[in-house]
Amino acid sequence: MEETPIRLGPLALLLTVVSICLSVLAILTFTTAWADHALAEQYGETVQTRYALEQQGQRFLAEAAPGAEAEFEQDGMRLHVALDDSGAVIRWTMDREWTENNTIDGLWPGT
Repeated sequence: MEETPIRLGPLALLLTVVSICLSVLAILTFTTAWADHALAEQYGETVQTRYALEQQGQRFLAEAAPGAEAEFEQDGMRLHVALDDSGAVIRWTMDREWTENNTIDGLWPGT
C-alpha cells in the first residue's frame, strides 16, 4: 500500500492568514473599547457637573424673590437663571465656552 504525502503548505498559509486577521480584529476591538471608555468617563464628568449646576439652580429658585437673576459656574459650565416679576422662570440656560482644537496630534496639518 502506497501512502500519499500530506501537503501542509496551503494549510499553514491559511492558518497564518486567519491568525493575522484575528490579531488585527483583537487590536481594533481593544482600541475601540478604550476610546469608548474614555468618552464615557468624559460624559460622566459632564453629567455630574450639569447635575450639580441644576441643584444650585433649584436651590436658587426655592429662595429667590420675583425678578431675581443668578449665574452659577462650575468646571467651565455656566447656568443662567432669571425670574420675571411674577416669579416665573424666564431664563434657564446652560452653556460652556468652546475653544477650537487646532492640533492634529502629530499628523501633518497639510500646510
